Amino acid sequence: QGVGRPSVYHAVVVIFLEFFAWGLLTTPMLTVLHETFPHHTFLMNGLIQGVKGFLSFLSAPLIGALSDAWGRKSFLLLTVFFTCVPIPLMRISPWWYFAMISVSGIFSVTFSVIFAYVADVTQEHERTTAYGLVSATFAASLVTSPAIGAYLSASYGDSLVVLMATLVAAMDICFVLLAVPESLPEKMRPASWGSSISWEQADPFASLKRVRKDSAVLLICITVFLSYLPEAGQYSSFFLYLRQIIGFGSGSIAAFIAVVGILSIIAQTVFLSILMRSIGNKNTVLLGLGFQILQLAWYGFGSQSWMMWAAGAIAAMSSITFPAISALVSQNAEADQQGVVQGIITGIRGLCNGLGPALYGFIFFLFHVELNELLPDHTSGKKAVQAPTTIPGPPFLVGACVVLLAFLVALFIPENSRASSTKKHSSSLGSSLSSSLDHSSGEDVEPLLQDSSV
Repeated sequence: QGVGRPSVYHAVVVIFLEFFAWGLLTTPMLTVLHETFPHHTFLMNGLIQGVKGFLSFLSAPLIGALSDAWGRKSFLLLTVFFTCVPIPLMRISPWWYFAMISVSGIFSVTFSVIFAYVADVTQEHERTTAYGLVSATFAASLVTSPAIGAYLSASYGDSLVVLMATLVAAMDICFVLLAVPESLPEKMRPASWGSSISWEQADPFASLKRVRKDSAVLLICITVFLSYLPEAGQYSSFFLYLRQIIGFGSGSIAAFIAVVGILSIIAQTVFLSILMRSIGNKNTVLLGLGFQILQLAWYGFGSQSWMMWAAGAIAAMSSITFPAISALVSQNAEADQQGVVQGIITGIRGLCNGLGPALYGFIFFLFHVELNELLPDHTSGKKAVQAPTTIPGPPFLVGACVVLLAFLVALFIPENSRASSTKKHSSSLGSSLSSSLDHSSGEDVEPLLQDSSV
């Protein structure tokens, strides 16, 4: 049943190993993507990630509702396994690799279950710190793994990197199977399996309809959609953009990820707690959105390497947004409906994971920003491809405008409100039971990359 009592540290290890495995593949991924799709690479990458994200949108509410009834551990195992399944296929068959990435979107919602797990084992006042720790762990997993992957790829070839990533992924699966204890108490589960699961809970569109019943949750969901849409598109194509348009080599990309990752860890562990205490949840969200607007605008107009580095530092500060949003949502969620609420938020982010990459790929295609050849690493620092437009990164400017809309919507989010359904639930169960449930309740909004592979 696992090792020790369920804790945040179990969730931290699962996230670290999963994204460390994918971080190793950063350099081989760029090569395989271009070799498989030499024409319209950005567009094809967007379509692949788009299919994956749309499938996540469809499946997230059902997985969230089932985890509320059946427990977190089995779904952690399921999501980690299917997220990592495509890794060995990179060398076996690139076409099957990209096909499996798309199909794996059905179960690639690890962050959903992870944040529900964290919510189960923390009290409400602890969740912001716990969410920040998980987000920082995600960033930490990407600090060293791309650099290690780039070094091994240059020295020994991509096959060794794929093998190493596969072993790390297998280690993660074994850790969930053997070491992670169940976090959802028996008293929180229904007496009969599936008794509380209905089609309405599993239907992502019905979930979105339920959001309209509470104005606070509705505003949060709109903010999540508008802010994560450009972020999902950015992460699906940004490393390829750095390599081919700005002229970064594999080593420079690895260093960029490491520096931004370290700064993100500092932002999410040190600055986040300070900001939450001093200016509150809502203002921290607004501050993070402001940094994101500035970062995307800088990416859009930047044409030199130093501009990307400067914007990367701002991107690290924008990573405080989703832990802060997580705290806001946890104030508006019922104790025994965390998986369902997470399914709604994850479904929205999954939809963004579909629309964002497709949107960025289409805008790159529309502005004729295309890749002509895969240049070697020694071209680092030189312009790899001259885009026939005065704006180097038009999708990033579009993204900045979308996040500006998110900022305006977030202005109307109430800081300390509780959903009306939660009030009814609490009053019917009694104050003593509500108090006990709150110790194991919480909400999970997956931060940053969510389940993006790159």
